[in-house]
Amino acid sequence: MATTAPLVFAYYVTGHGFGHATRVVEVTRHLIDAGHVVHVVTAAPDFVFTTEIQSPNLFLRRVLLDCGAVQSDALTVDRLASLEKYSQTAVIPRESILASEVEWLKSIKADLVVSDVVPIACRAAADAGIRSVCITNFSWDFIYADYVMAAGHHHRSIILQIAEDYSHCEFLIRLPGFCPMPAFRDVVDIPLVVRRLHKSREEVRKELGVGDDVKLLIFNFGGQVSGILICCN
Repeated sequence: MATTAPLVFAYYVTGHGFGHATRVVEVTRHLIDAGHVVHVVTAAPDFVFTTEIQSPNLFLRRVLLDCGAVQSDALTVDRLASLEKYSQTAVIPRESILASEVEWLKSIKADLVVSDVVPIACRAAADAGIRSVCITNFSWDFIYADYVMAAGHHHRSIILQIAEDYSHCEFLIRLPGFCPMPAFRDVVDIPLVVRRLHKSREEVRKELGVGDDVKLLIFNFGGQVSGILICCN
């Protein structure tokens, strides 16, 4: 950005798993390296960010403003429970959330709101008179629309509300592997956003005892309470 003064970013991260948070880490790291200040609003543990970024310009605020999908295991989504949880998290307390977020955004003097991809953050930014952008490859109105069709027609209004929230966004920074996202007016396509490597391909294979001539596939599923230790020293 063509300015010498540091900007203040309010970066909202969806409450669904750590995948969104890990890519937010990389964007945040670059913003801070450029001299800016980033306030991350997330339900993810602090270590997700602080192991990668040690800076006085990083501020973490533990708030859950959406909930993603409710899963009974790594492969099973409870569609109705997901809709009901979103209603409890962001629909019923909507007015108090908006009031709190507007007050907070003004208190930190945010220059821009970035969302990955919390719907109500876009509306809060608009109410505070602050521009907002979203960075994602999917949106919750698209995901929840399938849930409504399968399990919860009485929650149809949730889809319309989420889409309306997203419509307050200036534009969408769209990542690869995207789904239809008609709520966003303007779109900018970018390559994948991933964390920087800490170990080389050779180092990882050596630690796992996998030879260079062996094809290696990793199946990675979310919705699990704890991980599996596959290698230790």
